[in-house]
Amino acid sequence: MASTIQIDRLLETTVRRGASDLHLAVGKPPSLRLNGRIRELQTKALEPEDTMALMKAITPERIQQEFEEDGSGDFGFAYGEEARFRVSVFKQKGMCSMVLRKIPNKILTLEQIGLPKMAEQICRRPRGIFLVTGPTGSGKTTTLAAMINYINENFDRHIITMEEPIEYFHKHKKSIVVQREIGVDVPNFSEALRRALRQDPDVMLVGEMRDLATISAAITAAETGHLVFGTLHTSGAASTINRVIDAFPTDQQEQVRVQLAGNLIAVLSQALCPRIDTDGMLAAYEFMYVTPGIQNLIRENKSFRIDSEIQTGKRFGMQLLDDNLWMHFTAGRISPEETIDKSKNPGYMVDKMQKNGYQVDVEDDALMAEAGDAAGGPAAAAAAAAPKTAGAPAANAEAEKAAVAAANRARMQAQNQKK
Repeated sequence: MASTIQIDRLLETTVRRGASDLHLAVGKPPSLRLNGRIRELQTKALEPEDTMALMKAITPERIQQEFEEDGSGDFGFAYGEEARFRVSVFKQKGMCSMVLRKIPNKILTLEQIGLPKMAEQICRRPRGIFLVTGPTGSGKTTTLAAMINYINENFDRHIITMEEPIEYFHKHKKSIVVQREIGVDVPNFSEALRRALRQDPDVMLVGEMRDLATISAAITAAETGHLVFGTLHTSGAASTINRVIDAFPTDQQEQVRVQLAGNLIAVLSQALCPRIDTDGMLAAYEFMYVTPGIQNLIRENKSFRIDSEIQTGKRFGMQLLDDNLWMHFTAGRISPEETIDKSKNPGYMVDKMQKNGYQVDVEDDALMAEAGDAAGGPAAAAAAAAPKTAGAPAANAEAEKAAVAAANRARMQAQNQKK
């Protein structure tokens, strides 16, 4: 019984402190991920019997059996009215470890997430496929939950979600929302999609398009007149297109390009960044809306030109990830280090910062060489390596923004040390 009380305390602490994850590993105290950083709780290091007892206190029997047989298992559970948790239990060095991801009960609106207005138009579409991409922990699930909730509140649709595990719970509003859990309600994603086509759906959400069968079924579902939402672990619109097409055998790729060009609505690529102006995280994103021009590029296998199309498509809300990161950086919301780390072209970002008079402390020789190439050659690289201040070359307004960002960053570091 003691272990149940202990896990309750840990979950309560996770919710109260606004952490995104709780980590339980042998040899370390329980740790929280706060604003993107790992913070240990002030308690004793966990022993093997501690993690095993904590695991058994919340893990269903079927997952415990899977853990024993396969060495890992995933499930979701509700922590009262406070939140839901997505839990991963796994063995390491023969011992039990756990990571619990907090899923807030309150679903954010499209405006709160900061999505372009075009996202509302996508939710109204009767058919097609919309992909949300990014690394693990970049907020893909939260974005999709917001879009499903928008449809649920505004339209009478039959929505079927296929998730592993179910994270956000959706109540029936204007729509009927059916949520199927992989491994509990249906064996896998491709089977769930195949069956869903006979269940009179209007909207389908595929939690993860991880294999050929699932990707193929999702494209077919969009082609047969359904609105399909899906996720991929790719970064950027162009690489997402390539990833989908490369999943198919060579002799099918030409056909898939035609199918994808005709059915893809948009691609949203996300990256989560800790804020320096306040507590919390913000989502930087790249957004590509499929225009006739982009359809031609997909059909003709010219995905390398997609980025330039995005740059000229601002009237559709399109933007590149690096441009969005730059906007947040110059507004003093994220640090220069975070801006560089999350950008698709870090060398170009360093060069851009230095050209605008921001001081950049970078010790990565390869990155500085890339910045030099971006600036125009060896002479520029040497200049880029030299320290610069935010004063002379930049306008006063830019210098003030840099000073504000530095002050915010120092304040947040001081707060984190206190925590």
